[in-house]
Amino acid sequence: MSDLLRLATAGSVDDGKSTLVGRLLYDTKSVLADTLDAVHRASADRGLATPDLSLLVDGLRSEREQGITIDVAYRYFATPKRSFVLADTPGHVQYTRNTVTGASTAQLAVLLVDARKGVIEQTRRHAAVLALLGVPRLVLAVNKIDLVDYDEVTFARIAKEFTAHATALGYTEDAVVEIPVSALAGDNVVDKSANTPWYEGPTLLEHLENVPVEEDGTRRADGSGLPFRFPVQYVIRPRTAEHLDYRGYAGLVAAGTVKPGDEIIVLPSGRRSTVTKIDTADGELTEAAAGQSVTLLLADDIDISRGDLIAVADNAPTVTDELDATLCWLAEKSLRPGARVLVKHGTRTVQAVVTELRDRFDEQNLSSVDSPASLELNEIGRVALRLAEPVPLDDYSFSRRTGSFLVIDASDGSTLAAGLVGAPLPELTGLDDELVAAEGTP
Repeated sequence: MSDLLRLATAGSVDDGKSTLVGRLLYDTKSVLADTLDAVHRASADRGLATPDLSLLVDGLRSEREQGITIDVAYRYFATPKRSFVLADTPGHVQYTRNTVTGASTAQLAVLLVDARKGVIEQTRRHAAVLALLGVPRLVLAVNKIDLVDYDEVTFARIAKEFTAHATALGYTEDAVVEIPVSALAGDNVVDKSANTPWYEGPTLLEHLENVPVEEDGTRRADGSGLPFRFPVQYVIRPRTAEHLDYRGYAGLVAAGTVKPGDEIIVLPSGRRSTVTKIDTADGELTEAAAGQSVTLLLADDIDISRGDLIAVADNAPTVTDELDATLCWLAEKSLRPGARVLVKHGTRTVQAVVTELRDRFDEQNLSSVDSPASLELNEIGRVALRLAEPVPLDDYSFSRRTGSFLVIDASDGSTLAAGLVGAPLPELTGLDDELVAAEGTP
């Protein structure tokens, strides 16, 4: 079992995500005393008898004033069993782009629903985004269970509806867990609640501590190691008397491992060489792994620059100027065929043109629309792009880090979309007719 779990929260506005995260931090004693004192004072100023735990997460002034989460808030906490990196993402539809950011590296997502409202449109949208991003496990936290008098029937109905929806998106039933919670009162968050004697499952923290996870960036879904990938960020040439012949290639290891003596290939040029040394600010390494920032030295003097990819020679990605991908469209303006954009993959940015919109995914009805005229804000679609120059690409299902990219507006540099190389739209298995009819029922 990994000793680190990366997780994200998602859900609609006012479902209680920030309060839930605050409750986790508060009840696991992961809050510094001065921070807790500040929350107590702010809560008292608002006339509250108990601390508003959402203030532990909502750090922007605009978030505190509006009572909503706008940016992604990252928090770290730990228990004796495991450490956690948590991304608390916004619930408002306007900030779905930030949900994509927060969930892009998550190994598990906690999706909240209000027990009084059940599964709503934004719940289904977030579930579709999480499925598309390949987040392998979901927790449905049915929050505010205290406001429906801890009713078992209400919880069971919501759990059944959501499980059917998640299954239709490709999740197996053992990958989805439903837990009745009250973030405000603390029911089933860290401690077992006496108010839900009918619930026999784990608390949220118990599940997070014990769920099996796979290491992102170093393992595929089948558990085998990923091949070495290293996007070059910078070429180091000191040109001092001491380092006259020094030529190093700095960057972050995106996947796999590398050690001196390994044969590598530089893409897109296709030139080959051997790693002779691995440098870091703290000294030389005998091996580097995914997530480490290092400088590689090679046996041969090759023309390498920022944007090139160094990969293991016998298992390199495909180099192509034709890209099939799924996009999560994040911009106010529409995407239409013929649009000229920039594609940023790793450390390389190239010009591209959208040659075709192949289909658009309707996350509400779990269906697809062939050849749509456009993609609009928060829509998901499969597209074809032609790149101005060849780029080394892995399939997203093979590697999250080297199978993803950004679409950028060439005119102002703003991010337009998150792209997944070769990622098919969720494989739809259909929903039970009775559940379809029940969706949206209060």
